[in-house]
Formats: sequence, C-alpha cells, structure tokens
Amino acid sequence: MDKTAPSQRLSGLAVAIVAGNGFEQSELVEPRRALDELGVTTRLLAVSRGRIQGFHHDRPGDHFDVDLTLEEARPEAFDGVLVPGGVRNADMIRASQHAQQFVRAMDQQDKPLAVICHGPWLLVSAGMVRGRTLTSWPTLQADIVNAGGHWRDEPVVVDRNWVSSRKPADLPQFNDKFIALLDAQLHAAHAHG
Repeated sequence: MDKTAPSQRLSGLAVAIVAGNGFEQSELVEPRRALDELGVTTRLLAVSRGRIQGFHHDRPGDHFDVDLTLEEARPEAFDGVLVPGGVRNADMIRASQHAQQFVRAMDQQDKPLAVICHGPWLLVSAGMVRGRTLTSWPTLQADIVNAGGHWRDEPVVVDRNWVSSRKPADLPQFNDKFIALLDAQLHAAHAHG
C-alpha cells in the first residue's frame, strides 16, 4: 500500500494540457484540479502565446494563460498529456502540425494520453487511432471508425496508455483512470530506475 500522502502521491510528474480557444472549460479545470491536488505540475500548451478562452458549452468562460507554445514544448519534459474537448478547440488544434507531433511523440514513449469529448479529433488527425479502442462525444464515432479505430459508447475507455471519455458528466471516472495511468507509470519508472 502506498503510504505517501495523497496530496504528494504524484509529486514530480508533469502533465501537458493541449488546448486552444473554445475548449470545454470543465474538461480542463476539473482534471487539472485533480492533478494539482496530487502534486502534479500542469502546463498549458497552445498554438501561440498569450491567453486562451474556455467555454461552458456555448457560453464564453474564463481566460487561461498559456505556459508554452506547442512548437516550444519538448515531449520528454512531460509524463502525460491531457486534451480537453470543445468543438472549436478540437477543430483548431487538430490542424496544428506541432500538436500532432507532440501527441505522437508522447504516445511513442508510452506516456498516458487523456482525451475527452472532441479531444480525440487530434489523435485522428495525427494518424494514431488505427487499431485503438476509445470513446468520445458521439458525433466523432464515424471519424474514429473511418480512421481504423474502435469506438465504444461508455463513460470511460482505457486502451493501454490511453484514457478517453465522452463528456463533462464522465469527468470523475475520467480523472480516476488518468490518475491511475500516471500512478502506474510512476511506479514503473521507480522499478526501472
């Protein structure tokens, strides 16, 4: 049993949050809060510097400071990646070559990838879903299947180093599974370190 205090259980890990304007705010804020509480450092990566705006479905939300551009970010500096949804956000970042390269590099290193709602669009555009099983907002089903993936209508799906969910209502299960993947990675690193 892990005797480490819950607030420091994942201390030392770093998670990249890949987002752009129009992201679903709860899908960034709630996982980030859960990670922060466990001692994980989170950094917000976007296409350009400055601030990006969240949305509560179709209503404008808060602005968030970008820590690094996707072009500047080094995958080796992170232990996992979170991609929140939101149609506008997902449609913009899926077109970014830097975003595609970043998630491909993270996946090649078997680091945990957490995608929710429209977030899987980035994985489709990066050519990563063939043979993988995931869930998403229901309207992405055809995109995932057409890209060679397997789609399930479930609150959370784990496929090796990936965790995916459909919508904000799935966040508690999504957060738990992402934290479990990060926990497993941390223990594997200690076992090999």
